[in-house]
Amino acid sequence: MLHSIFMLIVNAVASILAGVMLLRFWMQVVRVRPPQSVGQFVYQLSDWLVRPLRRVMPGGAYDWASLLGAFIIVLLAVIAAVGLQSGFDFKIILVLSLERLLEWICYGFMATLIIEAIFSWVNPYAPLAPFVRALNEPLLRPLRRVIPPLGGVDLSPLALLILLQILQRVISSLLFALL
Repeated sequence: MLHSIFMLIVNAVASILAGVMLLRFWMQVVRVRPPQSVGQFVYQLSDWLVRPLRRVMPGGAYDWASLLGAFIIVLLAVIAAVGLQSGFDFKIILVLSLERLLEWICYGFMATLIIEAIFSWVNPYAPLAPFVRALNEPLLRPLRRVIPPLGGVDLSPLALLILLQILQRVISSLLFALL
């Protein structure tokens, strides 16, 4: 029972930290400036790891230190989960870490899509709505070219949600085939 409580805490902390690192990476990829409150939250929560990693991996067009930081956090969470239950098989731990990181990336995109849908229904002029819309736009733009609005309803977010779930399952199957 204590092990499951410990793992709940580790997974919660790891998912928040890695999610913030991934958000920091994606904000730079799409070149969106976050609202001040979101920016302060993201940078203050991630600077402790990103700044030292930038000495090892300097930034260029993308903030690779943030992505590496997310992977390190996921790796530590997987080591805590798998390493405590069984021996350390480095190949299994790396594959599980990569799978979990890619899963969290898909979940992050799904969450921003759902948040954007809620904003569009409840308050499209909310202060965070343009920021969330800018995060989703690079993923939705290609789909909007293929899927026209039907009766004024944009179905591209629904299509993207389905595609992300398919991608998540394909990635999991391919990575576990490596084991």
